[in-house]
Amino acid sequence: MTLTAPPLNLPDISSARLTGLLDFLQSAEQLKDTLRSGTTANGRPESTAEHSWRLALMVLLFEQELKAIDLLKLLKLTLVHDLGEAISGDIPAPLQTPGDNRQDRERRDFLTLCEPLPADVAEELLSLWDEYAAAKTAEAQIAKAFDKLETMLQHVLMPRQAPSFYAFNMGYGRDRTDCCALTRQMRETVDDLTQALMTDARRENA
Repeated sequence: MTLTAPPLNLPDISSARLTGLLDFLQSAEQLKDTLRSGTTANGRPESTAEHSWRLALMVLLFEQELKAIDLLKLLKLTLVHDLGEAISGDIPAPLQTPGDNRQDRERRDFLTLCEPLPADVAEELLSLWDEYAAAKTAEAQIAKAFDKLETMLQHVLMPRQAPSFYAFNMGYGRDRTDCCALTRQMRETVDDLTQALMTDARRENA
């Protein structure tokens, strides 16, 4: 017996709206070429788009542990949070300094990226970006914690680094990963992996 799906009753949209959405999507493609300071396990420079993809995948994997969280909102935050970097790029964590106006610059870049969008979509995306930046909601706090954890997990996969690299990671983003029991437990596991790599790197450099 062949099962057939019911016909989809999805409306078409105006030509102007379609053009705006696709123009934004094409501009956001720049995130694929926006490189971060980390690399893949094979040593190839990692893109911000790849980081955002794995961050969203982390949310999906921990769905059962995140039942008290608005999962759709959380996924949206992970996909939107670094879009501003498509224009001005990423600043590695060790080079970030207080008062560098990085957040203001990224917000301006994000607004520029959103210019082609229909007003309602641009408003929603900007609201998500601001929510993530403020980190006052449970979803934004989890998104920021997972953002740090994904980065650290990637650092564990990278080819061997200097002991100072792993030492930096031991303190990286702890204010964010301490937001709840789940992220603290995840952090302990990642720290154990980092500590082991740092110990091995010190032996090799001795």
